[in-house]
Amino acid sequence: MRLVGESIRQYLFQLKRVPNLQQLLQRHHLQPWQRHAVGAADVLTLYPALGQPRAFWLAPKDVAAPTGTALSADLWQVGEVMSGIAWVELATFEAFVPQMLNYESVDGVNFKKGCYPGQEIVARSQFRGTLKRRAFIVQSSVPMTSGQEVFSSQDLSQPCGLIAQAAHDGSHHVAIAELQLSATENSSLHLGSASGETLTLLPLPYALREDI
Repeated sequence: MRLVGESIRQYLFQLKRVPNLQQLLQRHHLQPWQRHAVGAADVLTLYPALGQPRAFWLAPKDVAAPTGTALSADLWQVGEVMSGIAWVELATFEAFVPQMLNYESVDGVNFKKGCYPGQEIVARSQFRGTLKRRAFIVQSSVPMTSGQEVFSSQDLSQPCGLIAQAAHDGSHHVAIAELQLSATENSSLHLGSASGETLTLLPLPYALREDI
């Protein structure tokens, strides 16, 4: 189950029977990527979106779910995009290294821990400063889908990026797009082709780390 906004704090703080829970939350300030054991359930805090904290609630099926206003799947997906953190989907499988989706800027990857598939390529991008692509939030007047190419007015012959994750709520179409850094400066961005719909860059909710 997905939780958004004050419903997270209300749910966690109403469970006084959980030892030291309030102290735990005060210490972490509902920081993302934290797991909170709440009785038989677990609450996994996610990165916030649009100024609202978010979390996953996981529990056995016989545990009563938290109460609150229901959130539509479309609005949740918009929040996923506006958090600035893309999920890798089938259409973008093996298309990125972590830094292209800003994972190191949101503590989604740690370069000092262990080994993992693709480590050589990832480490080369990290420590040699060869990364020239980043993830950005974009807005369009038309729907977008994962895997769509993005073109820049600087070079109409080849794509400058890829839509990583997209969402809409009926009136707003937003997406996380992986883009060449040069294409985000002094050029226009277009969806699908050089003559496609214009994309507008929106601000990320976090700062990009500069140690790349």
